[in-house]
Amino acid sequence: MRGDSLVQIPDALLREGSREDARFIMGIDGGATKTLAVVLDLRTKALHFAHGGPSNEDAVGVAAAVHALLQVADEALARAGIAHHALATAVLAVAGTDTGAIARHVRATRTEDWIVVNDVVAAWAAATGAEPGVGAISGTGSNVFGVGPHGRPWRVGGWGHLLGDEGGGYWLGIGSIRAALRDRDGSGPPTALSNAAVEFYSAESIEALAALVYSKPLTKGEIAAFATEAAKIAQRGDAVARELYERGGAELGEQIAVVIRETGLQDAEDPFPVGLIGSAFKAGPLLVDPLAAIVREAAKHARVSVVEMAPVGGSLLLAARACGRRLERRELSGLLDAALEQQP
Repeated sequence: MRGDSLVQIPDALLREGSREDARFIMGIDGGATKTLAVVLDLRTKALHFAHGGPSNEDAVGVAAAVHALLQVADEALARAGIAHHALATAVLAVAGTDTGAIARHVRATRTEDWIVVNDVVAAWAAATGAEPGVGAISGTGSNVFGVGPHGRPWRVGGWGHLLGDEGGGYWLGIGSIRAALRDRDGSGPPTALSNAAVEFYSAESIEALAALVYSKPLTKGEIAAFATEAAKIAQRGDAVARELYERGGAELGEQIAVVIRETGLQDAEDPFPVGLIGSAFKAGPLLVDPLAAIVREAAKHARVSVVEMAPVGGSLLLAARACGRRLERRELSGLLDAALEQQP
């Protein structure tokens, strides 16, 4: 049953171009709740931002996803004051189980310099500088991707909120609500998640919240948003919330271990990065420690760290690589952080 990697790196990103005249590149980070586009002026290092709605095909469908991506791209180009033909390369990193349909639609309306990848490829680039190693995303959803020392790629997870996304915000949020319901009916232990969930969603009771989940229904983003509150409860020592986060970290650690094995990184003789990207990792050791313990068992040379760069940075690194330009990750991360702080 097993075949090639579920996610491949497009040829345009494997062979470095040589566009010495390249000035403007674009990176896009498209997710289940929002989309961010950034145009970077390679000459002046100026950044031009545009924000939009969700562009995950699993969440909104391919037509709406493509519309959101192109709309936010055009807005970023307008803010940069340039036309499409002035753009050297654009890398659109989009969350979802399969980005093939989005790529076909984008190619039909833009040039071959507009490259669509799964968002986990950009996460890998941000984590490793597009070198051997692993990138793991845990935002609203989760996904793991890595490339081995001989160029073999492998993806694990990323099956969406109904079939996977272990350790992601939605998984943590819905797990917290389930724990609260088990507390209510007596099938599970008491937990502070119960009162917190009722208050967070302004519900009259936990059973009213259950009805709200089905009748409204709550969106992926609304459910994932509760993960931040659940993390605070876990940090205060609630056993149920802590167990949920520890289980999420272990699930992600097992997925990273599979990527390490499938790519051949377990045989690497030099240290390699395992970068963790996404809002869920703000929970800190609760999520990271059980993950890191499993990764260390899988490969002694793995170096686990939380990547502070904004996810769109990976798209910009890939876009620069495609036109033969190199961006220094630390400098780019600083530029993005400073500019994002100024965004409304």
